[in-house]
Amino acid sequence: MRIFHLLMALALVPALSAQSPFRMEQATFGAGCFWCVEAVFERLKGVSEVESGYSGGHVANPTYRQVSDGDTGHAEVIRFSYDPSVITYEQLVYVFFHTHDPTTLNRQGADVGPQYRSVIYYHTAAQKATAERVMREVGASGLWKDPIVTAVEPLLNYYTAENYHQDYFALNPNAGYCQVVIAPKIRKFQREFAHLLKD
Repeated sequence: MRIFHLLMALALVPALSAQSPFRMEQATFGAGCFWCVEAVFERLKGVSEVESGYSGGHVANPTYRQVSDGDTGHAEVIRFSYDPSVITYEQLVYVFFHTHDPTTLNRQGADVGPQYRSVIYYHTAAQKATAERVMREVGASGLWKDPIVTAVEPLLNYYTAENYHQDYFALNPNAGYCQVVIAPKIRKFQREFAHLLKD
């Protein structure tokens, strides 16, 4: 009988592991040029599979050229997986609001157009509630002098961007845009969020 009970207990191990509350979840953010946003979030502990793409538009399988024209309705976004036992969605949203200007409509610096809008695409009702709460808190904190215009919308579609957009900063660190725009953003982010960086 003891052997039988031991075998039964061992058989339950995979089932219990499958029910672990610490499973990977996904998030999708738009905060201007996806090269910049990708370079920030891939440095956070608990974050993996960061991918640049397009979301929120009305054209299926859009190309970068189509999105850049501003007529497809898509935003440049990143989608990634994260381990909520390592980093919470709330922390991710705080990083989002601290690493781009959420007060400029359809614009981030010199990048102008609806594809560069500030937007959080939520995957669940819990993400929506958290995003809206953090946005109110950041708005009341005085971090930004102008009102936040970030949209909080359900994720209805997502398309992976072309291969040459993936890991762009890592693969092109000496490119002009990377040196002038992304590198200073990364340095500032790393100072401010050192406690959330990967080892």
